[in-house]
Amino acid sequence: MRKPELLSPAGDFQCLVAAINAGADAVYFGLQEFNMRARAKNFTIKDLPKIQKICRKRRIKKYLTLNTIIYDKELKTIEKIIKKAKPYINAIICSDISVMMLCKKHNIDFHISTQCSVSNSKTAEFYKKLGAKRIVLARELNLKQIKKISKIIPVEIFIHGAMCVSVSGRCFTSQFLFNQSANRGACIQPCRRPYKIYHIKDNQEQELKIQNKHVLSAKDLCALPFINKLKKANISAFKIEGRNKEPEYVSTVTRVYRKAIDKKLTKQEIKAGIEQLKKVYNKGFSSGFLFKTPTSDDFSKTEHSSATQSKRFIGKITYYYPKLKVGLLKLNTGTLKLGDEILIIGKTTGLLKHKIKSMEIKNKQVKQVKKAQDVAIKLPLCRKNDDVYKIIKKKINSKFILAG
Repeated sequence: MRKPELLSPAGDFQCLVAAINAGADAVYFGLQEFNMRARAKNFTIKDLPKIQKICRKRRIKKYLTLNTIIYDKELKTIEKIIKKAKPYINAIICSDISVMMLCKKHNIDFHISTQCSVSNSKTAEFYKKLGAKRIVLARELNLKQIKKISKIIPVEIFIHGAMCVSVSGRCFTSQFLFNQSANRGACIQPCRRPYKIYHIKDNQEQELKIQNKHVLSAKDLCALPFINKLKKANISAFKIEGRNKEPEYVSTVTRVYRKAIDKKLTKQEIKAGIEQLKKVYNKGFSSGFLFKTPTSDDFSKTEHSSATQSKRFIGKITYYYPKLKVGLLKLNTGTLKLGDEILIIGKTTGLLKHKIKSMEIKNKQVKQVKKAQDVAIKLPLCRKNDDVYKIIKKKINSKFILAG
């Protein structure tokens, strides 16, 4: 049985390196325009050679997203991007037929974006005849439907991350309220906020009483409990959502699913994996549409993340001695003591997690460091100007039933 490709998000260089170090087989990313995550940091055309250089060492595939709706005045710009990007990427993820035609014109592979909401075999056959090499299926499919389409063309499915209450990309709430179009990648996610629902009759308002005011905010998809079933479903690629997320999210989620793909997990290992996933950004977990139609239990009860951990910036690495494996940390704020866990994040370093076991100031061992102090710490390979964050643990009730 062939292992599915593990595809991780890269919103910037820190996330790109974090994904690769965590075991991704491929990364997907966008440029400053024409991608469905316009609010991510994203990249520029000039960044493509550097991305290729970073990925080439580990034989990582690279997919460029050009998956918004496209207008006539933008077609020339799109073609220029495709021509310039071709030497540096493996395929383009797109949703507009004009982009597909340009990919064919310039002989570059293209994958059908989930924005096309492919949900049946006839549509899959159409895109295959058009020349698509892969389809990122609609999130609204169950496993049986996924298996049927996978017999027609290689398919990619989301296995973890944010779910949209609307059919992917079709929501107009952000456009209506803030003139920021989801269909152009600019959604500001007003769905995550709490709402009250009123019924107006005879010019009088009657409030609909609901237990959960977050009626538009779906929980995140988490396929880890069912990963062993998905591995048998002839799926070509497992995709992690999250180009707006932080490096620690990308690293943690990629590592958990890397392990799940490489071996058959026991129930205990799955539970341990879920606890790791809870530590980073999430809205609570759901099985999505994989085995049943979502119910009210699949909606989040909070506007903010349910992560059991957060990070707080404390300073920067001012120098690193590779032979000694010692870094100098300038503490800009807060305190740091033995036993604390830190994250080190940088464009080249990606993300490193480290537990403080020893610290020195002027060659003397110390147990705690305060703001404005410089401290020497034994660290894995990092670099000057890398950001350092202290991990803060939170207590949050979050239940996720293993089913399916």
